[in-house]
Formats: sequence, C-alpha cells, structure tokens
Amino acid sequence: MSVKTDYKILALNSISIEGLQRLPRERYQVSAAVPQPDAILVRSAKMHDMVLSDSLLAVARAGAGVNNVPVAALSEKGIPVFNAPGANANAVKELVLAGMLLSARNLCQAWNFVEHLKEEGAALDKAVEAGKKQFVGFELPGRTLGVIGLGAIGVQVANAALALGMRVVGFDPLITVERAWQMSSAVEQARNLDELFSRSDFLTVHVPLLDATRGMVNEARIRLMPNKAVVLNFARSEIVDEAAVVAALGAGKLMAYVCDFPSRALMGAPGVIMLPHLGASTHEAEANCAVMVVDNLRAYLEDGTIRYSVNFPDAEVVRTSAHRITMANSNVPNMVGQISTCLGDAGLNIADLLNKSRGELAYTIIDLDGAITEATLARVRSIPGVLSVRDLGSRPVARA
Repeated sequence: MSVKTDYKILALNSISIEGLQRLPRERYQVSAAVPQPDAILVRSAKMHDMVLSDSLLAVARAGAGVNNVPVAALSEKGIPVFNAPGANANAVKELVLAGMLLSARNLCQAWNFVEHLKEEGAALDKAVEAGKKQFVGFELPGRTLGVIGLGAIGVQVANAALALGMRVVGFDPLITVERAWQMSSAVEQARNLDELFSRSDFLTVHVPLLDATRGMVNEARIRLMPNKAVVLNFARSEIVDEAAVVAALGAGKLMAYVCDFPSRALMGAPGVIMLPHLGASTHEAEANCAVMVVDNLRAYLEDGTIRYSVNFPDAEVVRTSAHRITMANSNVPNMVGQISTCLGDAGLNIADLLNKSRGELAYTIIDLDGAITEATLARVRSIPGVLSVRDLGSRPVARA
C-alpha cells in the first residue's frame, strides 16, 4: 500500500514567498492550475462556487476571515480549513490608530484643502493660515475608546490606545485566557454592549461576521454614544448599519465613520473616511499569514496535526510508533469504540490515541504498532459518521 509523500497545492491567489519557501520543492508542487489538488491556498478568491476535487485534504486561508471559503461544505467532507488568526494583528492595529488620528485631526479634509490651493508665494501663505482654522481637531489622551471583540487584534488595539493616554473599555464575553493574559489590566470591562456604546468617544469593532454581529452597530446603539463620536470598522462592512451611520453623520450625532470597506451608499456622506481594504496590506502581515498557514498546512498533510482550524479542534500528539492514521467524524457516541474494534479485529495494537471534538465534529489521531491494510481502512471508512480517513504511513518515532 502506497502512502502519499508528494503533494499538489492549488494557489488561488498570490501567496507570499516567505510562506511558499517553507514547502520543500522536492515534495510540494504549488501552482495556480494543478489538477486534483491535495490542498488549496487562498487569500481573497471566492470558493463558494468551486467544484471541490475528491482529492482535496485541506484548505488554508492566508488571513483571519474565512467568509470566502465554503466551510460548511468542507466540514461535511471531513476537510479542515486553516486560517491565520493574529498574524495580521499588528497591521490592523496600526490602521485603527491611523483612523483615529485621521478623524480626530481632520487630516483627510486638510490634505484635500491643500491639494486644491492655487495661490503662490505670500498669497499661498495667507490662504493656508486662513484655511487651517476650519480643520481644528482634538487630541486622543483622555478620550475613551470602546473595543468590541478582544481577540488578537482587539487586545493589541486596546493596549496601544492605553499607551496613547486614552481610557479603554472592552466587551467580549468569549475572551480567551490567552488574550486576557495579553491585555493590560487597565482595560475596563463593559457589562454589555449598551454600556460600551454609551461610554465610547471612539468605537472600534473586531468581531467576525455572524448572524449575531450583523448590524451590531445600529441606530439604537449609535443614539447611546456621546455626541460627535467616531465609529471605526476594520472588521467586516455588514457589522455596521451604513444607513444608520449616514443618518447619524448628517444629524451631527457622529463626527466621523472610518472604515476599510468602500460602499456607494457611503460615498459623499460628510465625515466618512473610506480606505480600500488595507487592513492586512503590509508586506509583514502577508508574510506572517503565509508562514503561519503554510506551516500548519504542512503539519496536517505530513503528520495529521491540526492547529488553528476554524472547523476542527486543535489536535497534536508526538508519534509514539511508526504508523499513524487519522480520521474526521461526526461527534457522536461510541465512534472511538467502533474504530478501535475495527483495528482490534485486524490484529492492530493502538500505541497512542488522541480524540478531540469541536461542536458537531471530532478528530482522532491513532498511532499503531503495525501498518494498516486497505481492507481495514475501508472498514473504518464504512462506519456511519466517519467523514474521512487518512493513512499517514511510517515516520521516524520521536525519541526522548
């Protein structure tokens, strides 16, 4: 029985060379047009209408959001989707800080004013001095920044705002222990979203687009904010109700709306600053995302390890024997028992076993004392609820 050792990777977008260099050329073929790929690398390409090859083992998105990836359809096939949470956090954090400064100091309007000056010499100096009065802004220290979502980006934004002398209040009922350790103790906790909105001179959102977050920034909550507040959106456009924002800007309730998602509905509205989706557009962020997903994709293909998957649980165990199989399955009772019975009937001894679950899905890594046959693999695959099974073959065993 042959075990796969060479892999074909379909790249739907240009991927940073720093990431691609981590795939050995003698084992990996990476191209924008490979038939029957083992894995797909993607950034912004929309995959929802793609026909998925039966050969596909994994999808890796070089970024945090996976709205362009058919996660549910891939989950049904037992295919993990990897992403790079936190790899672009610094890039987005810097853009949020820039957005606050752009709005507080009226920099876009001031730049546009200077660009259209026609005077020269003393007349130019006079026009500058007369015109600058309309762009008087305010400073950030002492203002309150509200942060919705305290993941990798939100925590960095909160800490950076504190360093600028701002007060910071955050809201995230699902904050992880890891992020809590990273966040300054000076960040105050809002008990609910209404409290956060009512305290925020600046409001920034860092949550994924879900049914629960769609339209989270809406007319009712904007009314709770202090007058002349600023809303920043570098997460997803649909999290903010654009019509409510435009109305609040027109009424003078909001001073500015800074976002990374140009929209015809926002164009021409007073106080709107739109950027062309620059959140992760730095060389460093693109490299960080590519390196992270390529490393995790390679670990999955070669050793069955799962790290930073959006649909399957993290699963990593050091090999205790030469032969390894992995399987994805529905998270239902007695699945491990049925798999163990199949292996036992084939005379295979389990040297180590790791079973992890996440919602409706589960993933199992089994190290065996001997090689598994195609007939036994087929029997495991036939178990109701098993979505995929892989034989990773023989690898050197880790030694102490």
